[in-house]
Amino acid sequence: MRRSFISILLLIVILAAGAAVVGGYAWAWGRYTGPGPSTADNTVIIPRGSGLKTIARTLAGAGIIGDQMVFRLGARVSGVDTQLKAGEYTFPAHISSENAAKILASGKTVVHRLTVPEGLTSAQIYLLLLDTDGLEGDIALPVEGTMLPETYHFSHGDRRSVLARRMQDSMRKKLAALWAARAPYLPFKSPADALILASIVEKETAQADERPLIAGVFMNRLKKGMRLQSDPTVIYGISDGAGFIDRALSRADLNAPNPYNTYQINGLPPGP
Repeated sequence: MRRSFISILLLIVILAAGAAVVGGYAWAWGRYTGPGPSTADNTVIIPRGSGLKTIARTLAGAGIIGDQMVFRLGARVSGVDTQLKAGEYTFPAHISSENAAKILASGKTVVHRLTVPEGLTSAQIYLLLLDTDGLEGDIALPVEGTMLPETYHFSHGDRRSVLARRMQDSMRKKLAALWAARAPYLPFKSPADALILASIVEKETAQADERPLIAGVFMNRLKKGMRLQSDPTVIYGISDGAGFIDRALSRADLNAPNPYNTYQINGLPPGP
């Protein structure tokens, strides 16, 4: 009888412990899959090299998850703990820990836009890249005329040098396509010549409807062996590539001997 009593008692204890474990698991899973504490959309940056514990702390600090331990356990049980990626992410209001982990595992980071306006010099594009938040790393001053003015997309943590190479690749492809479709009578020896004149025309006027007329004047001068006599080329030469000065051009500027001064040189300057 006593042995039966002990067996029954042991069974009850085991069942109670099992029920507690099951109940605890159900509670934790409910916390993992249920709505989170955030009341608004939130953008968070997960630094490179962050482990599961650091990620949980970051999300909790931003108010996205309510229980770091539940997040870590849930991520491990679901098998996403080794798939979480660094970057900048947006989490909607009341997102569950489960879905927050899925977003981090997807690697779908916030996409930013950087627009490079037409007419910027390489020095100005260089400064634009340096001043753009979210990009990392140093960059060398690009060669003039090698960066295509366009809108580019990037994610937080992308390297400036990589984005600069994308700009240069885009310019090479664009220039190659335009050169292949050029008219046979144009007075250019290479794609670089066409780019140089295009950049001069662009600096001459901001009015798109005036550019074909100005381009026609310059091409006629090139065909006749005349000097272009373009003020923007003088400004570029005396400003060391900055492309602007804070005063009007003087007679001395027009007479200044530099390779970009089209009042003094024949043909095109050495670069755009």
